[in-house]
Amino acid sequence: MALAGSIRSSLYGQLWPHCPSSWLLRARSMSLWSMKKDPDLEAALSRNRRWLVNNQIKNIILACPDQVAPVKHLQKKFKSLDLQGKALNWLKKYPCCFDVYTEGDEHYCRLSKRMMYLVDEEESVKERQEPVLAERLAKLLMMSRNQRLNVMKLNELKRSFGFPDDYILRIVANYGDVFRIINPGGRKNSMDIELISWDTNLAVSAVEASAREQGHNPCFSCTLPSSWIKSWERFREFNSTPYISPYTNPTGLEEGSREFEKRTVALVHEVLSLSLWKKASINKIGHFKREFCLPEKLNVMLLKHPGIFYVSNKYLRYTVLLREGYSGSQLVVKDPLVRVKERFGELMEEGIHERNRRNHVKNLEEKRKKKKKSGLLSGKRKEEGGEMAEPDTEERSGGLFDPEERRRFYKVLFDEFAS
Repeated sequence: MALAGSIRSSLYGQLWPHCPSSWLLRARSMSLWSMKKDPDLEAALSRNRRWLVNNQIKNIILACPDQVAPVKHLQKKFKSLDLQGKALNWLKKYPCCFDVYTEGDEHYCRLSKRMMYLVDEEESVKERQEPVLAERLAKLLMMSRNQRLNVMKLNELKRSFGFPDDYILRIVANYGDVFRIINPGGRKNSMDIELISWDTNLAVSAVEASAREQGHNPCFSCTLPSSWIKSWERFREFNSTPYISPYTNPTGLEEGSREFEKRTVALVHEVLSLSLWKKASINKIGHFKREFCLPEKLNVMLLKHPGIFYVSNKYLRYTVLLREGYSGSQLVVKDPLVRVKERFGELMEEGIHERNRRNHVKNLEEKRKKKKKSGLLSGKRKEEGGEMAEPDTEERSGGLFDPEERRRFYKVLFDEFAS
């Protein structure tokens, strides 16, 4: 084992000789648990990644005075967005989304008119979706051990569920008969949202709702290829035991038992079903270990169920996706908020295509100019070469260099001597 470990360390050192040891350890630990790559789901993560970054930039700009941000200010935020390079270059990739201009020696950025239209439309959808968002928050609280969730932890996942930044005022305060804020410690990080009204009609999971529609007992679905024989066998064995609703009280379930695992899988499945993109960060879900009664090694448990979940470590972040929520790389059911955000993504793509078209035209123009300049220089060389050759041609076509003229010259010369 020690020899194998030293070989692996040596290989990592050869592949990444300039990387810090902490990064190498992280990369090595990530390789210890991974799942066979699904190109479609990986593509979905890539598409969402670009949208998420630009959405965060959008929020930063909207929070600035007059909704105009100095590019220097955005550059400072790049590290928190996990971006490298120059902010100016990134913004110019999306001309349909961001309007970059210069005042003096300073670059500034504001949202384009089309982008502002989508911002207004998104705000309108959020207002219409308030009752749905309130139900979503209530269901999350109903799955927790004591119907209470920490605000700081919930803030990390609020955008995954479509909650607006001011959801405390817009949702919690507006539904005072359902929620309340408590803060036993009196500190910002000890503020909790508590459910004060249990609704039996909401305590129905997506799995149970689907079973009612189809007229069978609640059970999970598997979307793996038929060639995954062993995974299918394990799935059928796991699915053969009774379904345990995530809204049941977990008290009395022993960690490591089949019932505990069944309830945990149901809970993660329901959390992902409530999310906009049917995906979430495993680390962020793990922050609710105490509230949701999750196992110590949540990642290991998720990897045991590849037919239900897809685990990816793209961008060095572990993300879990609900397989049944996707058909290829597209969501099966799209929330109204997702549809607005997809239009934002379409605007991004349009901007990229427009920028590429401009660069293509610019490159063609530069090539044309170079070709024209090269042709002029070539013509000039030929012209100069012709002027130098003309005297030489004339000289060779007449005088003593011409064979005929030379014969006539010698004939006259010899005839004169003979006379």
